[in-house]
Amino acid sequence: MTTEPIVEQDPVTGLDSSATDEQLIAMLADRARGDGLKLTGEGGLLQKLTKRVLESALEGEITDHVGL
Repeated sequence: MTTEPIVEQDPVTGLDSSATDEQLIAMLADRARGDGLKLTGEGGLLQKLTKRVLESALEGEITDHVGL
């Protein structure tokens, strides 16, 4: 019995989701460098992304908790 990895396709681009994620990460890093934004440290891309992800997760948690 062989198992094939399940690859989800992005409905907009038709690319598999892992390729899309990698492209998005590369695009963000390239844009940040081009704009003179540091990737790490205070005010860097990583800090901003972490903040955004945590805020989204907390918003989802409160929405689930309150039942909106």
